[in-house]
Amino acid sequence: MKNPLPLFIALLGAGLLTAVSASPAAAEKILLPGDGGWDYLSVDAEARRLYITHGDRVNVVNLDTDTAVGEVAPLSGAHGVALAPELGRGFISNGKTGFITVFDLKTLAILALWQTGGNKPDAVLYDPATRQLFSFNGESENATVFDAVTGALAGTVKLGGGPEFAATDAAGHVFVNIEDKDETLRLDARSLAVTARWPLASAHAPSALAIDRAHHRLFVGCRSQTLVVLNSDTGAIVATLPIGKGVDAATYDPVRALVRVSNGDGTLNVFHQADADHYTLVETVATAPGARTHAVDLKTGRVFLASAQFEAAPPAAPGQPKARPAIKPGTFGVLVVQP
Repeated sequence: MKNPLPLFIALLGAGLLTAVSASPAAAEKILLPGDGGWDYLSVDAEARRLYITHGDRVNVVNLDTDTAVGEVAPLSGAHGVALAPELGRGFISNGKTGFITVFDLKTLAILALWQTGGNKPDAVLYDPATRQLFSFNGESENATVFDAVTGALAGTVKLGGGPEFAATDAAGHVFVNIEDKDETLRLDARSLAVTARWPLASAHAPSALAIDRAHHRLFVGCRSQTLVVLNSDTGAIVATLPIGKGVDAATYDPVRALVRVSNGDGTLNVFHQADADHYTLVETVATAPGARTHAVDLKTGRVFLASAQFEAAPPAAPGQPKARPAIKPGTFGVLVVQP
């Protein structure tokens, strides 16, 4: 996914970083070491661990004690983390080097490095139906696929655009957003062929993606402030819903029938699923500016959002774009939103 700081600057300058439906739910923050940028989060609800990609490392938090229990390091521009509990290993994309880091879920030790051959690996996805690892390479406009057990290269899929987040139905299909083409793709996980390209009508720049496997629905968060609900069998649009600015993550909670969308403007939109085609906004939680990615613990219903505080942006040189603000040292951590 894209660097959040230009969006943060634009929102700040426009005076749009104001609280929306302020809620005391996001009252706790777990501070974590490291002052670099961040990206995706992933929860292992059974093992009670939360993984946060964070620049040169992945921070690991115990979900029962809300304490840091270790790190996977060193990394280089960590973007995505995928978990394969049945294999006892996890996978991290390194956007700066083009490698996938393979690590042990129990010890957090690094086991191997796999070369994707692509530029800027971003989202990374483990498909349990085929036991394959998909690395979606943003600048190469393709996906590199590995046998997740042996590390052998299974193939490369041309996507025809820049991929963002991905999801699997665990039944042989993988879905991925193509941000610059305003479409969501369906891949056959076995043949590695693109089997469908679904346009998103008037919605633009799809970033976030989540799936409801039981009802065959995809939730596509778009930067045009729209959540598009797709039929994952046909690609038909069954609902569109307004969301906040700068969306970067969506999750589906089948236990509570909730769809959550986190946005860079400091909001978390929460929708209730009445049935497969009907959704109602039940709450917009004020989180923090830049808290655009999140993960959910399905056991407790708690939501975790990565965030930090920023220094004032330095003045831009004449004729140059506005400089990015630095992260204030010691302020990175995870906001906890209670159900």
